[in-house]
Amino acid sequence: MADDNFTVVTEFILLGLTDHAELKAVLFVVFLVIYAITLLGNLGMILLIQITSKLHTPMYFLLSCLSFVDACYSSAIAPKMLVNLLVVKATISFSARMVQHLCFGVFITTEGFLLSMMAYDRYVAIVSPLLYTVAMSERKCVELVTGSWIGGIVNSLIHTISLRRLSFCRLNAVSHFFCDIPSLLKLSCSDTSMNELLLLTFSGVIAMATFLTVITSYIFIAFASLRIHSASGRQQAFSTCASHLTAVTIFYGTLSFSYIQPSSQYSVEQEKVVSVFYTLGIPMLNLLIHSLRNKDVKEAVKRAIEMKHFLC
Repeated sequence: MADDNFTVVTEFILLGLTDHAELKAVLFVVFLVIYAITLLGNLGMILLIQITSKLHTPMYFLLSCLSFVDACYSSAIAPKMLVNLLVVKATISFSARMVQHLCFGVFITTEGFLLSMMAYDRYVAIVSPLLYTVAMSERKCVELVTGSWIGGIVNSLIHTISLRRLSFCRLNAVSHFFCDIPSLLKLSCSDTSMNELLLLTFSGVIAMATFLTVITSYIFIAFASLRIHSASGRQQAFSTCASHLTAVTIFYGTLSFSYIQPSSQYSVEQEKVVSVFYTLGIPMLNLLIHSLRNKDVKEAVKRAIEMKHFLC
């Protein structure tokens, strides 16, 4: 800037979750365990689906894509977060901040689209089982996943480009463990009304569209399940959807609380707790929900363990 009273910011100081060294050590161990479970578990889920012929269905193809996204979007935040817990002064450069924001935005938006696609898959399987192989063909699944990624990339690029136009002067201490949009908007010395409008519009529209897709799908699923005369058939239909519905509720509930709210109601300390949950907690919970509550996955894991013991 031309005014000598201002200093252009080239890096940001991340204040993190706490200043206490003892608590940092505890958090490092806890978050490292969570991240290891998330990364290894989701990659293991992908491998399990690939090597188990019984799991070569549209539902598990979408689940493997979700596992990949979970591993990626957790990795966009966790490694830097863990390193920062070990250093005295945690910093991130302007360019690294933009890359982190771009990657995280892509992965978390893609996850929202994939969750809605999974709900649509369950809708077709239960409401129109005779048309399932046509409606959810291999080509269709690839198109849905590709569309999810494109939507994630476009949404993230819009917000990242809009952040590039902002100026950051003198103040560079981010009261967070990563550079999310609300925290950065608080530090900018530019007019951020356009950024807030874009965040509310695009993120809000995408969240509402994908969430309505999920709700509509499950309304039709509920009516179709009630028409099933067999009690065991109804139970199987509901159990098939329960895991996904739980994951959807946690994901959208957390993000709507964190992002889709007026800036006047924004609390940094509140946001830190919620951010830990959706950056580290949700990817691990998705893994546990879709594995521990899924009979086919548990049987596949059991067969894989038995086969390993046999080969040994």
